[in-house]
Amino acid sequence: MTSGFSHSSSVNKPCPHSKCQDCLGRIQRYIVTKLGEDWLFLVLLGFTMALISWSMDYASAKSLQAYKWMYVELKGNVPLQYLAWVTYPIILIVFSSLFCHLVAPQAIGSGIPELKTILRGVVLKEYLTLKAFVAKVIGLTASLGSGMPLGKEGPFVHIASICAAVLSRVLSIFTGVYENPYGYTDILTVGCAVGVGCCFGTPLGGVLFSIEVTSTYFAVRNYWRGYFAATFSAFIFRVLSVWNKDSVTITALFRTNFRMEFPFDLQELPAFAVIGISCGFLGAFFVYLNRQVVLFMRRPTALTRFLTKHRLIYPAVVTLIIATFTFPPGFGQFMAGELMPRECINSLFDNFTWTKIWRSASPPGLGRSAMWLHPHVSVFIILLLFFIMKFWMSAVSTTMPIPSGAFMPVFILGAAFGRLVGEIMATLFPNGILFDGIVYRILPGGYAVIGAAAMTGAVTHTVSTAVICFELTGQISHILPMMVAVILANMVAQGLQPSLYDSIIQVKKLPYLPELGFGHISKYNIFVEDIMVRKVKFLSPQSTYRELDLLLQSTTLKTFPLVDSKESMILLGSIERCELQAACDWWLSAERRVYNQGQGISSPGSKVSWECFTFIDEEEQEENKEKVRPKWIHRGAAHSIVCSVATVYHCDITTDATFDWPLQIKAWEEAEMDKPIDIDHIRIDPSPFQLVERTSLHKTHTLFSLLGLSHAYVTSIGKLVGVVALKEVSPCLFLFSYFRKHACLGEINLLWD
Repeated sequence: MTSGFSHSSSVNKPCPHSKCQDCLGRIQRYIVTKLGEDWLFLVLLGFTMALISWSMDYASAKSLQAYKWMYVELKGNVPLQYLAWVTYPIILIVFSSLFCHLVAPQAIGSGIPELKTILRGVVLKEYLTLKAFVAKVIGLTASLGSGMPLGKEGPFVHIASICAAVLSRVLSIFTGVYENPYGYTDILTVGCAVGVGCCFGTPLGGVLFSIEVTSTYFAVRNYWRGYFAATFSAFIFRVLSVWNKDSVTITALFRTNFRMEFPFDLQELPAFAVIGISCGFLGAFFVYLNRQVVLFMRRPTALTRFLTKHRLIYPAVVTLIIATFTFPPGFGQFMAGELMPRECINSLFDNFTWTKIWRSASPPGLGRSAMWLHPHVSVFIILLLFFIMKFWMSAVSTTMPIPSGAFMPVFILGAAFGRLVGEIMATLFPNGILFDGIVYRILPGGYAVIGAAAMTGAVTHTVSTAVICFELTGQISHILPMMVAVILANMVAQGLQPSLYDSIIQVKKLPYLPELGFGHISKYNIFVEDIMVRKVKFLSPQSTYRELDLLLQSTTLKTFPLVDSKESMILLGSIERCELQAACDWWLSAERRVYNQGQGISSPGSKVSWECFTFIDEEEQEENKEKVRPKWIHRGAAHSIVCSVATVYHCDITTDATFDWPLQIKAWEEAEMDKPIDIDHIRIDPSPFQLVERTSLHKTHTLFSLLGLSHAYVTSIGKLVGVVALKEVSPCLFLFSYFRKHACLGEINLLWD
């Protein structure tokens, strides 16, 4: 606008500064466009998420401080202590569940399974809205402040994705680059990386973890965007901690001080391998237990129907049971129940060998680790009870209808298991390991770090957890055994169970394609013609509006194929449902009827367009199962319509009692419904995605995953013969995965026959 104004001014009235103004305007537009495309968006996203992450940590830490203060102040009165210990988390968990249920039920759970589905190209209603953002932030803060074994990472990925989506809509005011629907996936990918990066201040592992968890195929062009935004967000997150005097300088969140000159001996590698293999089995069992709890709650029994009707009872009962078991004067004294999640991690990663200081004077600097030392119970029993109890508590608590993640609870479980193995090794080698004439003692804290990485890797089916543990602890000395343990854990877990996120996708029946295994030839012997739908709903230029109306009422398809004729079935393109609905509404509208009857011409010559009806909410129409008709007519327009009808039918509506214009309109609509569709005035996609009949399952899976397709038409020499969609491909792949493990190739082929 500036350049155009300057040009016109220079024509009418010469201005000596017009060239400078034009140059400055171009520079301004260039800077705004470039900043709006990348840098401004990434900086705002990183800063916003860092501020939210720090605020949530601050609020949850203050809540936990108040929780422990209540418990300490009531010391000496065990009944009141128990009442406070149980009531406080119940109030917060019930509030979180109720708030999410009233504001946005989509905020319940982790959010990563839904994001995997969204990044696949599927639209999930209300998952990336401000309501879900508010419910997720407030509900997650209350959940973390309750002290229950719940995590932050999964929900924070969802929060960051919502923030990225909202920021992109705001910045689209200044530049139109964010209005491109194909860039929406790139924005959400960056949001996932920022969510993990600023959650714990781990930008490297955050980007890698988000790629492994959410993406089937990753666009390399988003790599630097994810790293820049995650690094900036993690930096601001740690700076805020320094500003709040939580730490002296920018350091790792759970910093360790293991020796660097000789962190481990080669003789310890078998113990690290045992940790990895064991964590693989334990991680698979955790996923299985979590899924069984969810399936039990979804089973139609009297108990589940009662809990579904009274939604707050289930989270309250689960919180009551967990809080009762962790009550410190009770059973909690045998499982370090007084420690909060972050205190557990810090104590499990310390440099002390607990078996050596048990039943002896506590050394200086032991701190909260003293909670693991009971005067009458062995350290091994304490660690074993902690692991067993926290295992089922974490698996059950993550099924509550609140915003919660499983990464941190599983991380603590792995650290406890690794610490247990480390203490056993320290007992077997009390004098340490001799190397080059020097005796080096066993570091149980290093085993805890390796166990944490292996367990989280087994549950999530990722290897980037090793990098996250390295960044969390600031200790690179154990990176090699950590990678060995994580890889072994993944090998075992992937052969037994899907990842936790894929398990939730299966339980919720979200439209997501499972991964195809390597090294089996059967996936090349199954073709599209074996799984496609042959009875295709289609339109042709000879189709009438009556047929179109019946098609719209009898199906919920979003897109319809257009063929040349019913005999040839040559595919010409596809038409969106909203376009067809708008065309049908315009064809029978009052405006077209009056104009057509008054002027004696058909709608193609009409200057009144039916484009105004293209924004009909088709989802609401599908829910109401009603014919959508325009219900707004201006009073003046209504008067004009009535007068025009009177002119057309040569009568006076106010005096002619024999005029029954509803019947006349009905007769006109019936006549118009039998006319062929006006294809020339409907927007058509001339190049819908097509497959041939002999396209293999492997190639179909690759194309659907890479391009984010929801459906594809199957043609033979241009002739439409079928359609294949996610709902056909997904069950096929699940069955293929099952029979690939439990059957031979002949049985798989017999299944399709």
